[in-house]
Amino acid sequence: MLLSHSWCRLLACLISLPALAQTAPPVTAPLDVAALDAVVARTLTAFDVPGMAVAVVKDGQVVLSKGYGVSSLKTRAPVDANTLFGIASNTKALTAAALGLLVDEGKLRWDDKVTAYIPEFQLYDANVTAEFTVRDLLTHRSGLGAGAGDLLLRYPDSTNFSIQEVLHNLRYIKPVSSFRSQYAYNNSLYLVAGEVVARVAKQPWTTFVETRLLQPLGMRRSAASFARLPDPTNVAEAHTPVEGRVQVLRRDLESTTDPTGALLSAGGIYSSANDLSQWVRMLLGGPGGPAPLLKPATQRELWTPQTLVPVSAWPTPYPTHFAAYGLGWRLNDVRGYQQVWHTGGNPGMVSQITLLPELHLGIVVLTNQASRDAYTAVTNQIEDHYMGVSGRDRVQELRDPANVLAAAEAQRTTAVWQQVATTQKSVLKRPDYAPYRGRYHDALFGDMSVYEQGAQLWVKAARSRRLMGQLLPYRDHTFVVRWNDRSIPAAFALFTLGAQGRATAIKLNNIAGPRNIFQDLDLQRAPETPPGK
Repeated sequence: MLLSHSWCRLLACLISLPALAQTAPPVTAPLDVAALDAVVARTLTAFDVPGMAVAVVKDGQVVLSKGYGVSSLKTRAPVDANTLFGIASNTKALTAAALGLLVDEGKLRWDDKVTAYIPEFQLYDANVTAEFTVRDLLTHRSGLGAGAGDLLLRYPDSTNFSIQEVLHNLRYIKPVSSFRSQYAYNNSLYLVAGEVVARVAKQPWTTFVETRLLQPLGMRRSAASFARLPDPTNVAEAHTPVEGRVQVLRRDLESTTDPTGALLSAGGIYSSANDLSQWVRMLLGGPGGPAPLLKPATQRELWTPQTLVPVSAWPTPYPTHFAAYGLGWRLNDVRGYQQVWHTGGNPGMVSQITLLPELHLGIVVLTNQASRDAYTAVTNQIEDHYMGVSGRDRVQELRDPANVLAAAEAQRTTAVWQQVATTQKSVLKRPDYAPYRGRYHDALFGDMSVYEQGAQLWVKAARSRRLMGQLLPYRDHTFVVRWNDRSIPAAFALFTLGAQGRATAIKLNNIAGPRNIFQDLDLQRAPETPPGK
């Protein structure tokens, strides 16, 4: 059998790893909790994070589970070890484990075709659809671009698509690379994975995850979604910088158009430091912990590299030689130890779960602000202790480049608004917005309407109530969208004009940020409805 080029590279990487790695000797000294408290306090201040919860599991025991700061800038309620946070994409590991339970029961196999369970599943390429397996759903190697389809489910967290619509609309997303050739993170296919769980188990994903994973582990406060929490009285609120000041974000309740719960399987779970420490204890094993829920071979499969990732894509402060994605987990080596980890990011609430199985070490960091540097600094400082690394200030190491990046983005955004102001001053009379008005349609996301209200031009999405804002002239036929919800970053709206001087299409692009959240949109002017129709 011939191996693909990427699998040959992965095999060579794994074979050579022991020779490359110089395993650092483990540290047996107990964690200095007072020193960690000081690190967390500095982290909250450095990155303007209202609250955080941290749990550390070592040798099968919970050596720390603690809250810091406040759960909400409005209520000022303190965070404790039972405060619930949205864990976002850390949910993916539990969705993979749910499928693992079904594998253990002989109800499916990792390499079964998705169409065997969801006949209507269809991607842009029919040949890819025919070959697409359950394993492919979990490994970010579909050929779709990073974040493809996120507008259907994740951002800005107010869409109203059902799982049936998501399944149908996936066929409209054009691939950016060939199938199984490279890594590109994708949330949408984890929704399909949740639907596989629902159809095979013959019960909603939410029910299956809660009854087969959360409850057996004693995660009594946790639930598959905010709406399903048994006790929502101690829940962190999401926060993000809005126009230079950290503010509480409005919480959008989950869609009621998803009876199987599959729309939550990429990132819906709410949990706490106390509860997640039980999930970590089960995964790491050890005396006194919860009984294993998965067969050893199945758990090993979750932590086996499936898709190669460039090492530079996940930079670490430690010597590392490989990076890969498993089934619901990121994988790499740090100072010679295997690291199994994942992050989670919803608007205004981010987290990280990190396991070093050979050290019997697990770290959970939950935060209620959008800064990923905060959980990284705390995680790295804890790892430093157990790997014998001293003399490093992880907070400062991350704060300085974060400040540089924030200043650059602020400068870019300021320049855009200055140009908007200049353009407005140069307009001597009311602009003619007629060429832009109308309804624009995208097969994936539906309609967006451009209309005049008073003397202003506005845009509004039909399927996402928070995507509504004013269009401000920038240059030529490019506008800046200032969304009514200021927590959504302003975007460029680029109109394409046809031969008759009338706009035929719109492209939306972020002004700042790591990637364009509107990348999938191909908004074309829709035909006008004839009178009387």
